[in-house]
Amino acid sequence: MDFPARRDGGPEQAAAMRALAESIAVEPGLIWKIWTQDVPGGRAGGIYLFASRAAAEAYHAMHAARLERQGIGPITATYRTAVAGLSALTRGPLSIT
Repeated sequence: MDFPARRDGGPEQAAAMRALAESIAVEPGLIWKIWTQDVPGGRAGGIYLFASRAAAEAYHAMHAARLERQGIGPITATYRTAVAGLSALTRGPLSIT
């Protein structure tokens, strides 16, 4: 996912982002998320691994609506299937352990 980032900063935003991370951590089907940001470009987002495409699509719909209610958008997402064997060779984190 990729979307415009807020530039507010400060302790209030840090607390809000922690609460958001805790919420995302318990989403059905989420295995992991890597948070990303491009400060100079004003973008943020993440790389996610879900147990299924259906779980990823459900999360995308919910999260996009949540961000849009906060005036953040547009949200873009692309979906890919992980290639386990090649990812293992390059140390891709495809498991929860």
